[in-house]
Amino acid sequence: MNTKFALLLAGTALSLSLGVAAPAFAQSITIAIGSEPSTLDPHLRDDGGERQVNDNIYETLMARTPDAELVPGLAAAEPTQVDETTWEIKLREGITFHNGEPFNADSVVASVERMIDPATNSEQMAYFGTIAGAEKVDDYTVHILTTGPDPILPSRMYWLKMIPPVYAQEGDLAAAPVGTGPYKFVSWNRGDTIALEANEDYWDGAPQIDDVTYRFVGEAGTRLSGLMAGEFDIITNLLPEFTTAVPKFAAVEGLETSVFVLGIDNELTSDPLVREALNLAIDREAMVESLFAGYATIAQGHHINPRAFGFNDSLESYAYDPERARQLIEEAGATGKTLQVIGESGRWLKDREQIETVAGYWSQTGLAVDVQIQEFSQYLDSLMGDGPRPDSIFIANSNELLDADREGSYIYHMDGAASSNSDAEMAALIDEARETTDVEARQALYDEVFQHAHDLNYTVPLFNLQDIYGMSTRMEWQPRTDAKMLIKEMTVSE
Repeated sequence: MNTKFALLLAGTALSLSLGVAAPAFAQSITIAIGSEPSTLDPHLRDDGGERQVNDNIYETLMARTPDAELVPGLAAAEPTQVDETTWEIKLREGITFHNGEPFNADSVVASVERMIDPATNSEQMAYFGTIAGAEKVDDYTVHILTTGPDPILPSRMYWLKMIPPVYAQEGDLAAAPVGTGPYKFVSWNRGDTIALEANEDYWDGAPQIDDVTYRFVGEAGTRLSGLMAGEFDIITNLLPEFTTAVPKFAAVEGLETSVFVLGIDNELTSDPLVREALNLAIDREAMVESLFAGYATIAQGHHINPRAFGFNDSLESYAYDPERARQLIEEAGATGKTLQVIGESGRWLKDREQIETVAGYWSQTGLAVDVQIQEFSQYLDSLMGDGPRPDSIFIANSNELLDADREGSYIYHMDGAASSNSDAEMAALIDEARETTDVEARQALYDEVFQHAHDLNYTVPLFNLQDIYGMSTRMEWQPRTDAKMLIKEMTVSE
């Protein structure tokens, strides 16, 4: 018998014999995620693995309910606008970081300034493109300054994690994070696990689960096997075909849209005929049926989430016309030329399968397709690094801002972290939309941007994805629209 379990039984028996309440069982869970975090610094990379862990350690000024309603988090109330470029935020009092530093206006100023500092070189700047700085008003009041009018500043405050200023200077946020959240960092066994424990002093009440272990398992089949064997309590990206085989599963309409971003300035993909062929070559309906079993829908001609402001509902998904695709490749003189395809495996639902299936369709056009599946940290460098842009790179892009500025700033804008074009005209429209406060005028600008990108085939949109999780029988949890895996919202039954 397991020693820890035997001791718990003995303690229970003793308590009952003395007529006192038995101690509660410790609640521990293990979660298998698709990729190991590239860092635990919350301000550096745009890395879903990092967020899956850090969303439980750090907090933000604004938060969202499970169905995505924006509500105050570390802020005491919603931000109020002082003038066109100044927002005032009142902060909750009496909150401390895990190392004892107080959370206050100094923390907010330090967090904002670190994020926007060019030296930080954050991959997350698409979330914060308008933010110019922050000023302390008093210990629990801060002003957020913007470069111009910003109609979605409150949503941006949902993404910026608050850090302890002293520890950020003297400690190691990348390897040993310190936040205000319901869980505290314990250890990181590189290549294997990250362990967290409950913050018993959490300002909003101690969470019910005592500790959590994250395992890094890139292969969906291995995650599934671990769940069936009782090793894992939650697995991410459960394959749709196994939803009826696992002990429990849950699915929710997610915020991710899969897409290939094309290198518009590259020799091969600079040709608009080639780009058009890449969109026409794909049988998206067949892929939805064969890969997703109803847990995805075809993207409507661009990769803005349909629930986000700025979605262009007049666009249609690209047609499937393989014969025309072959003709276009031939007309472009591209037959036999090599198309570079960059991707990863394990981070998103059916990511490798999407990449390889699309690559197969593209091979049928007469192109020589070179698929490179990279380790996730290397993949992030390919997606957002300073090196040459790939001909095509896969991403399942999410939109937690629920606003088109997220994709506009990140992928469509020529200066975006994951952008692969130099279209100054489109960039100017995106800049204008970001600072336009008139709702109808702003929507019209985004309609123009995404119609332009659609007509020129700047990207290859694929699918709006659902988030599917496999769970052990003892897990009680309803997944969130924003895909945050917040352990404080989970419970287990022994």
